[in-house]
Formats: sequence, structure tokens, C-alpha cells
Amino acid sequence: MTALDLALPKARVRRDRQLLWGAVATGLMVLLALTGPYLAPHAPSDIVGAPYQPPGTGHPLGTDYLGQDVLSRVLAGGRSVVWMAVATTALGVALGTVLGLVAGYVRRFLGGFIVWLMDVLLAFPQIVFVLLFVSLLGHSPLLIVVLVALGWSPTVGRLVRGVTLQTAEQEFVEVAEMMGVPRRRILLREVLPNIVAPLVVQTGAILTWSIGVIAGLSFLGYGIQAPQADWGLIVNENRAGLVLQPWAAALPVILIALFTLATNTLGEGISRRTAGLTDGNGA
Repeated sequence: MTALDLALPKARVRRDRQLLWGAVATGLMVLLALTGPYLAPHAPSDIVGAPYQPPGTGHPLGTDYLGQDVLSRVLAGGRSVVWMAVATTALGVALGTVLGLVAGYVRRFLGGFIVWLMDVLLAFPQIVFVLLFVSLLGHSPLLIVVLVALGWSPTVGRLVRGVTLQTAEQEFVEVAEMMGVPRRRILLREVLPNIVAPLVVQTGAILTWSIGVIAGLSFLGYGIQAPQADWGLIVNENRAGLVLQPWAAALPVILIALFTLATNTLGEGISRRTAGLTDGNGA
């Protein structure tokens, strides 16, 4: 037995452990965000004391800049971050997948136009692109989800297009074309299964990035608006009193960081697991 043979099981354990920890941590953060409003001792907009009071009876983590309970607002503020980040990721990946499949398989005017369109979208800094249209059209959460998803679609589309170009040159695709199989069926049954692995890895990365973008927009005042609770908005509201009552601003920052770290660990675990499954040695 060689040293490589001994190292392979250890590599599998590390991959599986990282994937497990990432999945558990992400699940716990999502569970906290979804159940948090029901666990909050007060309504997010209730005034329970004077502004920036330290932790005490009735407000275990103190009060914020208006005298609202910090714990209640933080527990209620994760739901918007979670659903908007997940919706943004799902929509962006779906749109990018469709664009990439068509651009990689249809090598005519339509394919070239899609590539040009993706290049145009990539030329705009995403945060500037979103802020421009939010300033013009309003602060609707659904609008923000659509705009951020549009910003992710070229990234996914270029990845899918590259894999599609390689897959379209394989013999099984050429045989299907010679047999007269419709293009839609070839894309769904022959091409799409070959892009699932890299697409899953890319999805994990985009989810991590989406959390930061969504929270950042709320911090800048272009996302969820008061009196609603949102982790990014809570940080912006209480940053001036960080010295007086640090929990009001620090706790949502910690939760955003933990959520981002959890999804990033999950994405890394999926990436390593996928690489292990595609390795010739199965490592």
C-alpha cells in the first residue's frame, strides 16, 4: 500500500466533514432567520426603553437608537436577507443557465447577440447597476432581487457557455443531431447533465456573494426600509452609537459574517466533493 492510498481516505473524510459542517451551519442560520420573528420577545418596532440602553431586564441585549429591543430586531431581521439572497441566487443561476446554453449551442446570430449582451452587463459594476435602477424605480425587494440576479446572470452564463461549447463537440451530441433529435431535447438530455457539477459549485459561490450584496444595499439605505428589520439596515441605523451600545450594530454584523462563512464553507465542500467524484481515483 502506497502513501497515496493512505492519503485518499483522509482526503475523503476532510471533504465530507467540510460539506457536513457547511450544510449544518447554513441550515442553522436559515432556521434562525426563518424562526427568529416568532422567538422575538417584542415586536421589532416596539419602544421598550431609552435609546442605547445597555442590556437589562426586558431587553437582554440593550436597545437601539430609538429604544427598540436589539434582540427582537435582530431576530426579525434575518428573514429578508435569507429569502432575498436565495431568490437572487436561484433567479440569477436559472437565467444565466438558459443564456449560456443557448449561446454555447446556437452559434448563429442569437448566440452572438447573447454573448454581446452578457459582456455589456459585465461591463457595469454590479452595485452601481443596482443602485441606478433602484434610485429610479423604487426600493421594492422584488425589484432588488431581479436587478441583483441580472448582475449574476452573465457570470453564470459564461461558465455554462464554456462547458456547453465543449459538450457540443462530443460524439454523443453529434449522433443525436444526425438522428434528428430536436435541439431542445439535446440541450435538456445531453448537454444540461454535463454542466450540473460546475453549476452547483458556482451556485454556492453566488449565494455567498448575494448575502453580502443584499445586506450591503440595506446598509446603504437602498434595500429594506425602516420600520422593517433587516440586518444590513440595523447596522446602518446603529453605527453612530457603536461606542455607547455595541450590540446594536455588532450583532447583525456577526450574523451576516457567520451566514456568509457558512455558505462559503458549504460551497467549498461541494466543490471539493465534486472534484473528488470526477477524479479518476475517486478521491
